[in-house]
Amino acid sequence: MKGVRIGQTPHGYGVFATRGYRPGQVIGRVTGRLVEDPEFGSEYCIDVGTDRSLDPAPPFRFLNHSCEPNCELVSEDVEDDCGKVVGVRVWVEAIRAIDPGEELRIDYAWPADTSIPCGCRSPNCRGWIVAADQVHLVRRRRPRRPQASGRA
Repeated sequence: MKGVRIGQTPHGYGVFATRGYRPGQVIGRVTGRLVEDPEFGSEYCIDVGTDRSLDPAPPFRFLNHSCEPNCELVSEDVEDDCGKVVGVRVWVEAIRAIDPGEELRIDYAWPADTSIPCGCRSPNCRGWIVAADQVHLVRRRRPRRPQASGRA
């Protein structure tokens, strides 16, 4: 796909801009397999509503999370002539200026019950990969230190 490349990151693979993008500019369309199974899951799955997920193909399969993203996923349902939803269109859109060579990152905004520690290193990192409005629901999961018994 023109305008992006897959490259190595500290977390595995990521997607990088090969040219600059303006805010609001479409970076590319996300293709893949639409799965209509509420139990389906993969580490790359994109929830597109009502028991539907998109299992994305490269390159956008490798979009990483950031608490301060530079792009976002946008989707719209595809309807047939009778108004029945028959698919979904998903694309990546810049939400701020993106320079060539910059990693493209989205906010995964996971629910609190599926959150994991975040390693995005952004100045305003929430500490967890979780929706901003659910940070308060995430308990700090630190191991307890053993207490001294006071015995010699």
